[in-house]
Amino acid sequence: MTDFTQLNFSLKGKVAAITGAASGIGLECARIFLQAGAKVVLIDRDQEELQRLTDELGENAYPLVIDLLNPQQVSGMLPGILAAAGRLDIFHANAGAYIGGPVAEGDPDVWDRVLNLNINAAFRSVQAVLPHLIEQKSGDILFTSSIAGVVPVIWEPIYTASKFAVQAFVHSTRRQVAQYGVRVGAVLPGPVVTALLDDWPKAKMDEALANGSLMQPREVAEAVLFMVTRSKHVTVRDLVILPNSVDL
Repeated sequence: MTDFTQLNFSLKGKVAAITGAASGIGLECARIFLQAGAKVVLIDRDQEELQRLTDELGENAYPLVIDLLNPQQVSGMLPGILAAAGRLDIFHANAGAYIGGPVAEGDPDVWDRVLNLNINAAFRSVQAVLPHLIEQKSGDILFTSSIAGVVPVIWEPIYTASKFAVQAFVHSTRRQVAQYGVRVGAVLPGPVVTALLDDWPKAKMDEALANGSLMQPREVAEAVLFMVTRSKHVTVRDLVILPNSVDL
């Protein structure tokens, strides 16, 4: 295991909070932040799984049960983070949902849930913590976006639209808060092996695994760690990471 505290990737003394932290990219980011010396608040709606994971991850991991589709819970998450870990330095708006398929055959009710989680809940969660970071004049806001946020993907128009919205929010909010010492950025991975791809057709998944066009969550987490450990005078606004076999 790499000792990140001995490199320029140390998060010693920092507190991070991650939404959608019970699986996938969020969980791997929690693991790598802990290895880098941070305390981590894992935010998810699955109380039982959160408790199991934080027991496994150790004394510097804290569970915070939040339903991101409940606006009142999201707006009130900051006191829970501070009560658990005492401060906040990094907020990672990671939780999201995926939907693909032809628009003409889609279910707008399903779209509503995806758009609410990927856009409304993500933006609301950032608004909940941002005044605290502005007041302390330091901090990182990070989004898990997607390559679909800069390259329209023909088979996932609703998901693509949600990530374009995320990118617009990142770019504009970053310019608003840079004067306060708060950085805002996004990691934009290509396809990653997570639960978001559970509804991919089996043939498409098998092909992607065989030709190396899927990344692992750990590879995204390593990129995220790089972003939040740069000099305080540097912002990594967008970090696109792709499997070598993806030609974009």
